[in-house]
Amino acid sequence: MTALAEARPAVAFRTDRPFWRRNVSLTIVLYVVLVLGSVAFVYPFLWMIATSLRSLAGVGSSGASVVPQEFLWDNYSRAVTSFPFWRYALNSVLTTFIPIVGTVFSCALAGFAFARLRVRFSGVVFAVVLATMLLPGEVTMVPQFMLFNNLGMIDTLYPLILPAFFGSPFYIFLFRQFFLRMPGELADAAVVDGCGWFRMFLLVYLPLARPAVVAVSILLFMGYWNNFLGPAIYINSDEWKTLPLALAGFQSVNGTDTPLLMATSVLITLPCLLVFFVAQKQITNGITFSGGK
Repeated sequence: MTALAEARPAVAFRTDRPFWRRNVSLTIVLYVVLVLGSVAFVYPFLWMIATSLRSLAGVGSSGASVVPQEFLWDNYSRAVTSFPFWRYALNSVLTTFIPIVGTVFSCALAGFAFARLRVRFSGVVFAVVLATMLLPGEVTMVPQFMLFNNLGMIDTLYPLILPAFFGSPFYIFLFRQFFLRMPGELADAAVVDGCGWFRMFLLVYLPLARPAVVAVSILLFMGYWNNFLGPAIYINSDEWKTLPLALAGFQSVNGTDTPLLMATSVLITLPCLLVFFVAQKQITNGITFSGGK
């Protein structure tokens, strides 16, 4: 009994150690798997960067190597000047940032209403909103196209911007969960100060929802910036093409010029990478709903 009592503290001490000290072999295996997985995911991007710096002859001689033997930075200047890059970039900016503002505001407002307004059948309405997530995009694609066609908005940027102001069920859910974490005393204090519901949302809840706003904005940026299907459906003329759609046409014209194509792809992908690596902590904070104060 004495020996058993003396052994118990030692076992407790070992369980308090960090995971990597308690399971060294398993930790090594996990790190090996993670490193191999990371290499598999990052390799295509490294090859794209290396190819964008090669000559056309160097692409065939280098094969699958990710180390460029030559650094032809002129490929990037040729990528910008070989087609109306900046005009397409402006269209991408318009169809990215305006929808982000519309989606964040509409989803935050709807999420606040579902979280704080106690009205009849609000739970049923919220369930219906979530149920729309089960509908595949192909179901609404044709009716939405017919709607914008009847409104005379085909071959404009309006079909890519206006739907964002009607919210998204997934982000409405995120904002609702975030607002539910906030203390109810905030609403009581705002009512005492004479705030209505909309003013309460703008002045109290929305500023405190900054982690969720940032996280949703970043996720939306990834989706809107890389959106290809929407512009392919609604845009016909070169004047209103976005960068992903223009890249498809650029590939059909310059498909054999692989370095030029890769340089253009790097330029289009670069904003998403910068935004993600700069704001990845905000994404985690927003998704985990750490807004309660």
